[in-house]
Amino acid sequence: MRVLVVEDEPLLLQSLARALGEAGYAVDPASDGERADFLARTERYDAVVLDLGLPKMDGLTLLRAWREAGVAVPVLVLTARGSWHEKVQGIDVGADDYMAKPFRMEEVLARLRALIRRSSGQAAPELRCGAVTLDPRAGSVTRDGVQVRLTAHEFRVLSYLMHHRGRVVPQTELVEHVYAQGFDRDSNTIEVFVARLRRKLGDALIETVRGLGYRIGAEP
Repeated sequence: MRVLVVEDEPLLLQSLARALGEAGYAVDPASDGERADFLARTERYDAVVLDLGLPKMDGLTLLRAWREAGVAVPVLVLTARGSWHEKVQGIDVGADDYMAKPFRMEEVLARLRALIRRSSGQAAPELRCGAVTLDPRAGSVTRDGVQVRLTAHEFRVLSYLMHHRGRVVPQTELVEHVYAQGFDRDSNTIEVFVARLRRKLGDALIETVRGLGYRIGAEP
């Protein structure tokens, strides 16, 4: 799963990017509104963490422009502006959730998981398909109750497919959501990750739809 983090305070941006990276996300950082606007319109994200007080273009202006342009990515707003009317304004222009600074990183991660889960139509905090269970909170995967070790990229591929269970996901879409911006994106490696996942979790878990992409079954 891939997240855009927009924050102009360097230490906080670094802290958020590190925490999200450790939680299994591919993270693209942006420190001003213009850079964030470019990335949101040219890349595909599963969620955005957005500060409001940004140089070059403030967060509310960004958010309003994205929604008017049809950019539907879930947005978690982080800001030092804590008054209720500013929260209402942020939600009214398109924010999906709102947190005031200072905040605990654990809560940011929990709210982000909830946004991504709801946007993909998943209700339960754990994702299940047959004998396989993926827990985004712990970053763990089990098969028949036994934990299975996955690499970061294997986990991201599995997580994206399970969040979009029942839908055929093109290989190009997986590439866009598994790798951060600027990473050397080789679509052939997706085939490698899928092959490894099948070896570790069972051949039947991930279906190849020839010429279209990959799918994890709709039934749990």
